[in-house]
Amino acid sequence: MLVPSRVASDAELDRSDVSQHMPGSVRCCDSRSKRTFDIIVAVAALIVLLPLFFSIAILIRFSDGGSPFYRHPRLGRSNTRFDCLKFRTMHVDSQAILTRYLSDNPAAMDEWRRSHKLKDDPRVTSIGYLLRKTSLDELPQLINVISGEMSIVGPRPIVSSEIEKYGHDATIYFSVRPGLTGAWQVSGRSDTTYAERVRLDRAYVETWSLAKDMIIVARTIPAVFFARGSY
Repeated sequence: MLVPSRVASDAELDRSDVSQHMPGSVRCCDSRSKRTFDIIVAVAALIVLLPLFFSIAILIRFSDGGSPFYRHPRLGRSNTRFDCLKFRTMHVDSQAILTRYLSDNPAAMDEWRRSHKLKDDPRVTSIGYLLRKTSLDELPQLINVISGEMSIVGPRPIVSSEIEKYGHDATIYFSVRPGLTGAWQVSGRSDTTYAERVRLDRAYVETWSLAKDMIIVARTIPAVFFARGSY
């Protein structure tokens, strides 16, 4: 089984310092009951979805010969770097494709500068498009959950360049494990603004309960089924 590596960044926060300044609700959001919930759900989901997991991996491998998996450095709890796992949805030479596309399309360049996303992304394979629309590309993150780098529910993982968008709320983000799904995931995802994403993340952490996690998991199923806000 693929095991994600975990490398602490130079900026990693000291856990004891963070805990001393956390509101009680944030500490509860990082509780033993939440971790137990994560492990039970992730292991059960991985067992049930194992045939689908291997089918997708084989399909990607045979489509272009490249690795089925993609590791992307993300920031998690206590500002710790980890490899966020996904099924690969882009062509092997995706960077070269992006460079050519942006140089030939000024409108796409403006869209990329605004959000670092493209609704019509030429890097995405036909298989990758389907995986993204259904969020099946994120299935390997169940391994991140089992290894303790992520949670089933929480703020979605971010990269270094996104820290400034959280502003003072970055402290809230770094106080918990990022999630496989979350409030933003079931509220429109790419159809919402980044400021709204930050607001949803903060509200989730400050009002966390195990019941709320269960509700978000339940709401994730129709959100994925109808592919709301994903591209």
